[in-house]
Amino acid sequence: MRRAACGMKEQKWFYVKKEQTMWIIIAILPGVLVMLMAGIISPVAGRVNVVATTEDLASLAREVGGDMVNVMAIARGYQDPHFVNPKPSYLLKLRKADLLIAVGRELEVGWLPALVQQSRNKKLRGGGNGYLDASIGCSVLQQSTMRVDRSMGDVHPFGNPHYWLMPNNGIVIATNISTRLSEIDPDHADHYRTRLADFVRRLKEASARWDALISPYSGTSVVTYHNSWPNFAQRYGLHVFGYVEPKPGVPPSPAHTLNLIQQMKSEGVKIIIVEP
Repeated sequence: MRRAACGMKEQKWFYVKKEQTMWIIIAILPGVLVMLMAGIISPVAGRVNVVATTEDLASLAREVGGDMVNVMAIARGYQDPHFVNPKPSYLLKLRKADLLIAVGRELEVGWLPALVQQSRNKKLRGGGNGYLDASIGCSVLQQSTMRVDRSMGDVHPFGNPHYWLMPNNGIVIATNISTRLSEIDPDHADHYRTRLADFVRRLKEASARWDALISPYSGTSVVTYHNSWPNFAQRYGLHVFGYVEPKPGVPPSPAHTLNLIQQMKSEGVKIIIVEP
């Protein structure tokens, strides 16, 4: 496991095949027309419209933005953000968005570029102030220095995209959001800075409580279902013994599961961490 401070520039959008784009158009166009005719999309006037790719980022945007933002998350907390099926509501929200906040690190590369392209919202294209890669400035682990291919599973060469599972990175993400909202809505920059300061204070207080609760377990070996917890494990001194998945994104076979159980029994590993 290798730690690297992320100072890279926001990644450019990847090329989207024409067939993929057409499939998304066909899938969502009927619903879009129905929703437009029904007039169900009505963000509160005067607020900044924010779309986040995950509930985690949406929560941080609400903390920083308060009543000056309308926030919508695409992937729900119980969904896998690697794979998201397009819906008409996603396209319409992106079309009206002032800011799109993404996890980055290619987590959403399989579905987000096509949706942004079809939204025809130029503000959300990479390089503009309407697109925010939340990972900028964060401590991102497991950045690859080797060639990566699909035979290795769902590996992210630009680093593990589950970096938000570390309190310090939460502060960086919230700061990124505050800065970007202030650029988009300078009249309320003081509002965003004030809410950011309050959030940072509360998170630091909570971190101190979490440290006290988890410190007795420092050095404990755990198994995780997916390779989602390196930042969390590093922060709290946990040792990741193994993974339920034989490779990232690959479902476990009976043989792999049995072998893992035997190894856990042999080494006395009693904890498995899974996502909801």
